[in-house]
Amino acid sequence: MSQVLHTPPPTPDAVAPVPADHDLAALAARHGLSVSGARPSLPEYVRQLWARRHFITAFATAKLTAQYSQAKLGQVWQVMTPLLNAAVYYFIFGMLMNTSRGVEDFVPFLVTGVFVWTFTQSSIMAGTKAVSGNLGLVRALHFPRAALPVSFCLQQLQQLMFSMAALVVILLAFGVPPAPSWVLAVPALVLQFVFNAGVALIMARVGSKIPDMAQLMPFLLRTWMYGSGVMFSIHHMTGPDSGLPSWVGPLLQVNPAVVYIDLMRFALIDSFGGGMLPDHVWAMAAGWALVAGIGGFIYFWKAEETYGRG
Repeated sequence: MSQVLHTPPPTPDAVAPVPADHDLAALAARHGLSVSGARPSLPEYVRQLWARRHFITAFATAKLTAQYSQAKLGQVWQVMTPLLNAAVYYFIFGMLMNTSRGVEDFVPFLVTGVFVWTFTQSSIMAGTKAVSGNLGLVRALHFPRAALPVSFCLQQLQQLMFSMAALVVILLAFGVPPAPSWVLAVPALVLQFVFNAGVALIMARVGSKIPDMAQLMPFLLRTWMYGSGVMFSIHHMTGPDSGLPSWVGPLLQVNPAVVYIDLMRFALIDSFGGGMLPDHVWAMAAGWALVAGIGGFIYFWKAEETYGRG
């Protein structure tokens, strides 16, 4: 008689063991798999950001176009807003508080300061809300999150270009002739853009964790503005006859906002001579741009995998 062999059913002890973590990691590596949402290396992150440069530019342009789309005057407000700010500051500081005393070409001096400061202020404010204000986009699409604060800074640079066109008209109207030094405005703006983008990246990470930071920033920025010589000349206010301690002037002049405002005034206004600039001003401008730009980029990148979660 033939015998039929029956295989007993597997017992719980016979179930295949679960692979260890290192075995799973080796299996994933062998098939080219990686952790979803993991932070890429810094060089790879830079490469990804550069690959999306067209998206950054298009996003910035679209935001700028839509900014005043509901207003009847439309894009005219691109120029009117900074001009109205300058008019208010002129009335309060130039006329009522008489900060124009001793400052040649005060109107070009004031308008230049307002426009350059607004570039920094708006970039940082937009950067603070770049991640927290665009969570739908962050959670729906995969892209380097640094593209958001950088694109907002680019939007503010485009906005500044409208203001600079108005500034040229104001300079000519108040008798400031074109000069070769106007070319220096280009490297000054490039350095300021890098600085603004770096600070915006820092504030984007902070704002993503602390949403209330967006409510606090206007007060911090206003305080910073009053110490940045936007409406008055630091050179005159901290001079030998000011009665202030001797260390106040040099301390205020290393303020990055002062550095970029003074560089722009030096480039555009003939009466704003080199004696009003702090020592080694271009080195300071480049230093602030490198510290803020590189430091802010790395600081933002280190939290890349956390944006949009929670």
